[in-house]
This record gives sequence, C-alpha cells and structure tokens, in this order.
Amino acid sequence: MADDTQDTNDDESRQWYFNTATGKPELGKLSPVGQRSGPYKSRKDAQDAWKIVRERNLIWDEQNRKWNAWDNDSDDAESENQEA
Repeated sequence: MADDTQDTNDDESRQWYFNTATGKPELGKLSPVGQRSGPYKSRKDAQDAWKIVRERNLIWDEQNRKWNAWDNDSDDAESENQEA
C-alpha cells in the first residue's frame, strides 16, 4: 500500500514558490510561510510572482468597482421607490 503522505510531500517539493524577502523563486517550501508566495506551476511563474499579483489585484479592483456600482444603483432605486 502506498504512503499518501510521502506522495503529497514529493508533490510539494516539486512546486515552485516565490520568496518575497529575497525576490527569488524556490523549488519547494524552503522559506518561512510569511516570506513565501505560491505554489506556482513553473519557475517562470514564480519569477513573475509580483506581476501575477498586480494583474490579479487589477482584476479584483475592477470586480469590486462593478460590485459597488451595482450596490449603489440598487440603493438609489430603493430610495426612489421609498420617496414615491
């Protein structure tokens, strides 16, 4: 019978992470969790960690803007209905 724990550890040791303190990619969980971002699919993705973070933040900011605009439109419509 295979040891599932060993398989998981092997998978994690082959994943790439980005060390936010050194600015370098690492193969496996080498740095403390507070200095580690990931996992990433490849070394290249880990190297581009800040770029990926910026892109995701732009997407999330736009989604929040749309959500807040929708919420404000709902509040305005509700106020108009109450005034009528």
